[in-house]
Amino acid sequence: MVRQELVARQLDEQITGRFPVGKRLRVLDVGMGQGTQALRLARAGHTVTGLESDAAMLSTAREALATEPAGIRERVRLIEGDGLETGVHFLPGSFDVVLCHGVLMYVREPDAMLAGLARMLAPGGLLSLLVRNADTLALRPGLTGDWAGAMDAFETDTYTNRLGLRVRADRLDALTATLAGIAAPLHAWYGVRLFTDGAADDAQPPSGEDLERLLAAEDRAGRTDPYRRVAALLHLCGVRG
Repeated sequence: MVRQELVARQLDEQITGRFPVGKRLRVLDVGMGQGTQALRLARAGHTVTGLESDAAMLSTAREALATEPAGIRERVRLIEGDGLETGVHFLPGSFDVVLCHGVLMYVREPDAMLAGLARMLAPGGLLSLLVRNADTLALRPGLTGDWAGAMDAFETDTYTNRLGLRVRADRLDALTATLAGIAAPLHAWYGVRLFTDGAADDAQPPSGEDLERLLAAEDRAGRTDPYRRVAALLHLCGVRG
C-alpha cells in the first residue's frame, strides 16, 4: 500500500509536469501485476494497456477490472505476454507513458527489454521504472542483526525477495547510463520505502492521521539527498527524445 501510494504520487507529478492538463494519455503497464496503477490511471481518464505474463496475476487484474464502471472498463485492455515481447504486440511510438514497476529484478539481461520499452514511446513520452536498489542490499539484513547476510550483500547485486525468489537489483548509475543509451535519458528519480522497508511481511500500515504522517515522511525522504539514495526501491523516470 505504501509503495503504491508513493509511486502514484511521483508518477502523477511527472505526468502533470510533462503533458497538457486533461490530455488522455495512452499508457502501457508492463508486468502490471494486480493492476493497481493501471486501474488508477484508467479512473483518471487515460487509456491503459496492461501486459502481464503471470496467468494468476492477470486473472486477479481481470476480476478487479470487472468491478469497475463500464466507462473505465472500456478504457482498459489486458494482454497475457512478456515484457521482452512488446514489439510483437505493439507498434513503435504507440504510447505516451510506459510503466515497468517491479519487473526488472526478474530479468537477468534487462537492457534488451528496456530498449524495447523505449521504442514503444512516442517522442516526449515518459518511461517509469521501479527497481530494487542494489546499493542498499545490506541494510535490511543489517538492521535485523543478520551480520553474515549483510556482509554477503556487499558483494552481490542479487537478493532473496519476500516471495523466497533469488532476484536481481539495479544501481542508479548503471540505469542512468542505460536510459541515455536507449534515447530515454533520466529526467527525475525518487527513493521509495526508506523508513518502512524493514517492516514485517504481515505488518499492517497505520490508518488515518498516522498513515498520512508516514506517507509525508516517506515522500519527503524519497525526494531528498542523502535519504533517497538509501531507499529500498528506486523510481526512475526517463523521457524519450
